[in-house]
Amino acid sequence: MVKERARILVVGGGYVGMYTALRLQRRLKRELDRGEVEITVVTPDPYMTYQPFLPEAAAGAISPRHVVVPLRRVLDRCRVLIGEATAVDHAKRTATVTTLATEEEGTGGRRLPYDELVLAPGSVSRTLPVPGLADHGIGFKTVEEAIGLRNHVIEQMDIASSTRDPAIRDAALTFVFVGGGFAGVEALGELEDMARYAARYYHNVQPDDMKWILVEASDRILPEVGEEMGRYTVTELRRRNIDVRLRTRLESCADRVAVLSDGARFPTRTVVWTAGVKPHPVLAATDLPRNGRGRLTCTPELSVEGTTHAWAAGDAAAVPDVTAAEPGRECAPNAQHAVRQAKVLADNIVHSLRGEPLQTYEHAYAGSVASLGLHKGVAHVYGRKLKGYPAWFMHRAYHLSRVPTFNRKARVLAEWLLAGLFKREIVSLGSLEHPRAEFELAAGGKPSQDPPHNPKGSS
Repeated sequence: MVKERARILVVGGGYVGMYTALRLQRRLKRELDRGEVEITVVTPDPYMTYQPFLPEAAAGAISPRHVVVPLRRVLDRCRVLIGEATAVDHAKRTATVTTLATEEEGTGGRRLPYDELVLAPGSVSRTLPVPGLADHGIGFKTVEEAIGLRNHVIEQMDIASSTRDPAIRDAALTFVFVGGGFAGVEALGELEDMARYAARYYHNVQPDDMKWILVEASDRILPEVGEEMGRYTVTELRRRNIDVRLRTRLESCADRVAVLSDGARFPTRTVVWTAGVKPHPVLAATDLPRNGRGRLTCTPELSVEGTTHAWAAGDAAAVPDVTAAEPGRECAPNAQHAVRQAKVLADNIVHSLRGEPLQTYEHAYAGSVASLGLHKGVAHVYGRKLKGYPAWFMHRAYHLSRVPTFNRKARVLAEWLLAGLFKREIVSLGSLEHPRAEFELAAGGKPSQDPPHNPKGSS
């Protein structure tokens, strides 16, 4: 039994937030029934996004609804609060939270008291002061961005098919991806595959008319799969007529012209930014210790160093890697560690509440798999290197086993099986981003050309 009544606040509904709350509600089932424990999850979205499936969702291989897991259904014993934590005063055990009703109420952020804090807000895109990036860049971190990018690519093919201006056509069919990590390479590989397939339904657009460019500042891509598999990936992409530019940076994309550090200039209507992530801004609004990169300094038991009753894991936490040969190394901020850390973190909160010894997080990195499009991939798992179809199959099998809930596993598997029997979907539903435009026009108004107030596009 717990020693005293505990209010547990989980900030974030991603990998760490969802899996921690899920394990807590299982381990503390009796305490929750007796009212001795209360678990609150603060998250900006009512769902957890399984990000490894974003490239396939963008390519139309998986429905967007099956890439996300509804938190209210999974965390049925927790209180799910849709909002953003804007500040944490751990000395007073309070968090300031803004919700969807905050602006309507006009009272400012509400303060949530807690006894145990789990900080798992994840990360946000790391941008640089590149001219034009804020105006024309497209991110690839959320399901909304993935589907928006899919609609955008098909829309550019429609523009190229209908224009008589060669300059407009060339810009529409030029796609620049910045960042050679998992997000950039997988998104590029899947979308190029989709666009190549879709071109067969356009009478005047051929696959060779499109320019796909990958820009990476370092001398290699996909460092997680090893140097050899990284070189193979570059060779495979170039064989598909994709322009891979290493040791190159994006200097500007103002006026819809991508200017690279090697002097190349590409008129383009598509610049996809996947050049890394940074810790969530809420970490800077806490009184908890952080390292030089802005992540919370944690112990091997996943508690925040130098404090009590504060825990962190995933992208927000700098967790010592106790399995590393050299001292001082930290666990990589990836999904493989996040899911496993969430399990230990939840167990340690239970141990702490019951006055039991804490356990240390240790997990040796198993390797990585990456998809480069349909039936194409690379993998480096437990020292074994795979490429082509075997790596692609391993990629699908691994992530199917890891996506949460049997419901989502069954739906994703069914979609993959149906995709093998029928043709790809190549429909753009870009109007979903401005659903009221048609009605505003019919009602005699003028559709707004400004971005919607809601960043998700539902305004």
